[in-house]
Amino acid sequence: MAQPSIPQGSMPLDETKRSSVRALQWTNFFLADVQAGLGPFVAAYLASLGWHAGAVGRALTFGGIVTVLLQTPAGWMVDRVAWKRTILVAGSIVLALGAILLATSASAPVVYTAQGLIGLAGPFLGPTIAAITMGLVGSRLFDCQFGRNQGFNAAGNLFAAAVIAGTSRYLGNRAIFYAVAVLVLPTIGATLAIKRDDIDLELARGGSEKEEDGGEVSSPLAKLAKDRVLLTFLACAFLFHFANAAMLPQLGELLAHGSMQAAAPFMGACVAITQIVMLCTAAYVGRFANHHGRKGLLLFGFAVLPIRAVLYTVFHAVPALLAVQILDGVANSIFGVVSILVIADRTRGTGRFNLAQGALATAVGLGAAMSNSFGGMLMEKAGYRTSFLALGALACLAFLLLLFAIPETVHGNTEPNQFAKG
Repeated sequence: MAQPSIPQGSMPLDETKRSSVRALQWTNFFLADVQAGLGPFVAAYLASLGWHAGAVGRALTFGGIVTVLLQTPAGWMVDRVAWKRTILVAGSIVLALGAILLATSASAPVVYTAQGLIGLAGPFLGPTIAAITMGLVGSRLFDCQFGRNQGFNAAGNLFAAAVIAGTSRYLGNRAIFYAVAVLVLPTIGATLAIKRDDIDLELARGGSEKEEDGGEVSSPLAKLAKDRVLLTFLACAFLFHFANAAMLPQLGELLAHGSMQAAAPFMGACVAITQIVMLCTAAYVGRFANHHGRKGLLLFGFAVLPIRAVLYTVFHAVPALLAVQILDGVANSIFGVVSILVIADRTRGTGRFNLAQGALATAVGLGAAMSNSFGGMLMEKAGYRTSFLALGALACLAFLLLLFAIPETVHGNTEPNQFAKG
């Protein structure tokens, strides 16, 4: 495959910025620690305190709704403001407040307040990390650096899992959330170690957009709506997560045969396998995408999903099922890195990079929420085999849409970026 043309307008990384890039990587590591501690462990914690499944689900759904509603506005705000580091620091503090609230009380008002705070902070963190990365290294080096960021993120998730396991065993479940609050401190320290002057604010928002004849710049959402490729890619992302999100929970139920106590170690092993694969592959994925383009990688990642769904219905031995989970790590590593690269490609020069990231996160969140509802309904009514196959069929639809409707998006290839026209 011919090497895509390198985007113009980006210089090699200034040696003086290396300390800021290292600080950015460690920010990814520690921020992953904090977010992992406020993820699936909340459900187990509330259940251990006597909350029934329906109440736990409603509390988590409330936080998820807040997150989905704020994803796109958060991206728009990250584009607009200059104080990127402040967003990360403030978001980390809000997450710490949510963790402390969960640790101090299990009453419904407190839990819902904590979930609201967690849902409020989350949408700002991912776009800000990507914006700072773009502002530090530029578009030419963004692919490789974002892949390294994701590797540090996966390492942080593994470290968080170990900290949470040790804390809960020796100090109890409540101590998990105090540990999460403490981990906010190195997150803030690493963030502040990123030198403010090293971040090019124009690059961080994907470039600047000129006003037309001194008039108002047209609505960002109207601009987004004009890019057919970008909107189709958001549909692909929605379908990918619609097919993917329910597979891991269903695998846990399958392995545990209905025993929640038995499900815990299996789920832990599945999560660890996924994160280890992402840790080992994310940086390579970024480099490969930089040299060979996005579409081939994305097609490979999307193709893995239906294969994984079918294999879950073929194998029954626990070691074989856990081995299939390697494919989950491959698919998530590719999507996690390359999807942001596609967004960067489609928004380069527009000043709407982070807004489009927010739209992508909204599509992902909606797809994941619908996946869990759809998969759970099929699991209950038709069994795990039918549910896996139905999710696999959705994955095939996502693959076909990507294959036929999305061109290679690397700058200078195939179709021009309609989003930046005018």
